Amino acid sequence: MVLRSYWKCRLKSSCFPAPRWIRPGLAALFWFCVTQLVCGAGALGENKFVRQKNAEFDVTYNDTVKSNNQTIYAFNHTISRNKTEGVRVTVDVMQQHLESPILFVIRQKQAVMSFQVPLILRGLYQRKYPYKHVGRTLCQPPTRAASETQYFFVDVSTLSSQETNFQLRVSRVESFTLQTDRKFSFAASPSQPQFFKYVFPDGVDTVIVKVNSDVNFPCSVMSVQDIQCPVYDLDNNVAFIGMYQTMTKKGAITVQRKDFPSNSFYVVVVVKTEDEACGGPLRFYPLQPDELIDAGNRTKDLDVVVSPAINSEKYVIGMLFCLGIFLSFYVLTLLVACVENKRMKRREMFPNPPDTSPAETASLLGKNGDGKTPASPYEYGSFADNGSTLSSEAITDSATSTDNNYGYLERSLDSVARSRQESLSSVEEDDYDTLEDIDSDKNIVRTKKYLCVSDLARKDKRILSKKYQIYFWNIATIAVFYALPVIQLVITYQTVVNVTGNQDICYYNFLCAHPLGALSAFNNILSNLGYVMLGLLFLLIVFKRDVTHSRALLRNDLNALECGIPKHFGVYYAMGTALMMEGLLSACYHVCPNYTNFQFDTSFMYMIAGLCMLKLYQKRHPDINASAYTAYACLAAVIFFSVLGVVFGRGNMVFWIVFSVIHILATLLLSTQLYYMGRWRLDAGIMRRIVYVIYTDCIRQCSGPMYIDRMVLLVMGNIVNWSLAAYGLIERPNDFASYLLAIAICNLLLYFAFYIIMKLRSGERIKCLPVVCILFTAVVWGFALYFFFQGLSTWQKTPAESREHNRDCILLSFFDDHDIWHFLSSIAMFGSFLVLLTMDDDLDTVQRDKIYVF
Repeated sequence: MVLRSYWKCRLKSSCFPAPRWIRPGLAALFWFCVTQLVCGAGALGENKFVRQKNAEFDVTYNDTVKSNNQTIYAFNHTISRNKTEGVRVTVDVMQQHLESPILFVIRQKQAVMSFQVPLILRGLYQRKYPYKHVGRTLCQPPTRAASETQYFFVDVSTLSSQETNFQLRVSRVESFTLQTDRKFSFAASPSQPQFFKYVFPDGVDTVIVKVNSDVNFPCSVMSVQDIQCPVYDLDNNVAFIGMYQTMTKKGAITVQRKDFPSNSFYVVVVVKTEDEACGGPLRFYPLQPDELIDAGNRTKDLDVVVSPAINSEKYVIGMLFCLGIFLSFYVLTLLVACVENKRMKRREMFPNPPDTSPAETASLLGKNGDGKTPASPYEYGSFADNGSTLSSEAITDSATSTDNNYGYLERSLDSVARSRQESLSSVEEDDYDTLEDIDSDKNIVRTKKYLCVSDLARKDKRILSKKYQIYFWNIATIAVFYALPVIQLVITYQTVVNVTGNQDICYYNFLCAHPLGALSAFNNILSNLGYVMLGLLFLLIVFKRDVTHSRALLRNDLNALECGIPKHFGVYYAMGTALMMEGLLSACYHVCPNYTNFQFDTSFMYMIAGLCMLKLYQKRHPDINASAYTAYACLAAVIFFSVLGVVFGRGNMVFWIVFSVIHILATLLLSTQLYYMGRWRLDAGIMRRIVYVIYTDCIRQCSGPMYIDRMVLLVMGNIVNWSLAAYGLIERPNDFASYLLAIAICNLLLYFAFYIIMKLRSGERIKCLPVVCILFTAVVWGFALYFFFQGLSTWQKTPAESREHNRDCILLSFFDDHDIWHFLSSIAMFGSFLVLLTMDDDLDTVQRDKIYVF
């Protein structure tokens, strides 16, 4: 003690300053001796108030402490290398009002823990919560000896001049080491955190730590930390090291042996002082800055279970299963292609003429075989009653085929070659439109009551083909510029998660998140492989059809030249590319799913829905379909609103009003464009023309709409879109991106249903292959949506609330419900693309002037 007093005096420079008249040398030595005697006497005087007691475990000590009274409790216990026992220190303060807090310092062999009672914990906005009942568990560093006796001391002191009563109890925690697959129950509170030790058994490299509770609140934090001292087990320091996550009822962290050199770790559970982090209510703000708030009873009962995770064999099985499913589609496609090639060779040996007859040829000229006009526009494909104009080649070809259906085969090869040469001539689309009467011709043709495909397939084929190829090149460019920053961003997200250990950043299904390397949920990324593989397969199928059609054109095949829906494959290529990009961006999103990057997962879904609607419209309207620049500009506007909705849409009434108005106006403008086939102008006179049409058609003569079929579709479309706009304005859903996607899907389904109905109503048929694809796709979509709506996580809520929806793996112990959604939705999208590709194969031998536009 004298030595300690000596150093205390040295830190104060000296107890007494030396007078200047004392000579240096011998006088300095004399002054040093005097100083040490005085300081040592003072130190001896202080120690008479320090008491040291030999204390025992499981004994409650009731004692008092004041400023000149310090008590030291000395404990000893034996530590075994093969058995670890926890030591818990519990302190209670009896008095309600304290002048100064009591300070407890626990000195161990390799660590020092200190805390005060009342323990002041801070919440949001620095609100203070005092706790007079404190329980702390001492860290247990590993020992090298087989058995070792360790000592630790509990120093109790205060600066209060009044005596303060306290209780001290030190006890052993028998179940300090957790056992594999054995549930352990305990209670915790903000001032009484709990932590336990787990040691990896032999042969187990990865485990899942699961903490459960029967109640949502109070909000808790579970943490996994390395075996070291001190252990960070308070609300204000639990996030300093290790991995941690907030929880209400469920919490789960996957732990790998490679991350812990000691082959063991601590499981720490802390109850937070406030519930805002878990989505609880915001407590009142204190009136005074230093006001202490009563926290109430915040004790929470919890269970902890540590279970082995899957081994490397499960990873291999999961990857092989994923590859096997989608490679089977390649094999099936190859088999179908072989069968189709045999059928095509048989057809080439016995060629079929285009579907026409002398009677039907006469009907194309406006008369039946008996010289009468057809009674119905749908009879024999007649359009003569509404002023249909046909090309001279079509009229000549039809008139010459009066003997039998094989008259077409007698056409002059020179005439066919000349027609083909003209279609491949190096002319631009604008050159075709420079004729003075072309605008009036368009008005005459496109405003007829009944249209056929030949009326809307008048532009040069090569020009149109180049126009639609721009869809593919544009989406390829968009994909590169969109994907690169996305990949960079999600790598940064994953790095932040791994470095900080904050698992609240990403919304995984933690009960089925299998890490691989730096990735936290490899299974969610792997399951997106189907989008890429099936998108590539669709591109190969389209390429095969493109090559076959090009060869047919080169050999002047009449069916390819003048029959069927005009073949333009640019949009199909764009659809396949979009499907592949959807898989890539969905995988990027699932690297770290959260609300800030959800648009990565949905952006190309908007693209796919928009391209499918454009392709459906292009089938019957090849000349007037939107250009790639206009289409992608509209899709860019949709994505722009998606981002705004995610950022500002939550409960913002102004945003929802603006969006609903824009949604309704866009629906009306698009309806007008579709109804008049683009033959209307948006200018200053638009309102005058609208009033004139309403007066003449609705008031003056009350005539019905000229284009009934189009009107039915557009009325239904407006009802659906206005209803969705009203729903959004009233409910204001938090997930704006999914709401926007629902609008796109509803419009696509409505148009697809209309197309099928009108196709059947027009007397066309659907071949076996597209029928099988339609039925198969509908069933797969049904199952896919079932798994999608399971909702294993949701970024609309807090991370802790999202974890309440987490569930275990259901397929091969590797894939969860959302992974199955990825499997099924990729297959369903691929099937939907095949339906669009093959739906009009029955028209490949039907002349275009017999194919109706709807």
